[in-house]
Amino acid sequence: MGAIYIMWLRQIKKYWRSKARIISSLAQPILFLVALGVGLGPVFQKAGDGNYIQFLAPGIIAMAILFTAMFTGIEVIWDRQFGFLKETLVAPVARTKIMLGRTLGGATVATLQGVVVLLISLLIGFHVSNWAYFPLALVFMFAIALFFTALGTTIGSGFRDMQAFPLVINFIIMPLFFLSGALFPLNDLPGGIVAVTEVNPLTYGVDGLRYCLTGLGHFSVIADILVIVIVAIIMNVIGSYAFSKIQV
Repeated sequence: MGAIYIMWLRQIKKYWRSKARIISSLAQPILFLVALGVGLGPVFQKAGDGNYIQFLAPGIIAMAILFTAMFTGIEVIWDRQFGFLKETLVAPVARTKIMLGRTLGGATVATLQGVVVLLISLLIGFHVSNWAYFPLALVFMFAIALFFTALGTTIGSGFRDMQAFPLVINFIIMPLFFLSGALFPLNDLPGGIVAVTEVNPLTYGVDGLRYCLTGLGHFSVIADILVIVIVAIIMNVIGSYAFSKIQV
């Protein structure tokens, strides 16, 4: 447990020491909240779907978590290139524990980032319908973060080129985000889009988070929590295997 704690703490310290990284990771969520939330709000309201900020904010919180979590995978490549990964892997500690510590640290940072975006959303006009569900919302945030941190680590474990990593990540996360129901309701969609959204793990994370924060949901909250937790566990198993096979 000591190795897991050390790696967890290292990931948190590394991120929060970088003020530029924190600010830059908040820029995109704020842009989406203002440009889409305010700009498309009247259109959404005229369509009879209510306040768009209320609908949009949970999806943007999930987006902030998604991007922060996924890009922790690039640290695997960075550490490999500068020798820190080799020093870590030769330590008498199981690689699974190292990967778990990194994942928990990255997921914690991504969850905190989501909380910061939630606070910004409250300033813009979003309101939580029932604060009693906020602890469950944190569970959804952390489960989303766990899944995508493990996914980023899995991908990063197979790369040596730092320039290629962001391209691959964007190729994966943009479709996942846009087809998760974060920006538009899942009701009355074409059959093909419905099929894609239903196999997208982020869909269930966004839906569960939206239910906890606004009381609105497309699926049942039980289905949401089961899916996102199960896929997070599976991805961590896959990530542990990929990390254990790294050649430095």
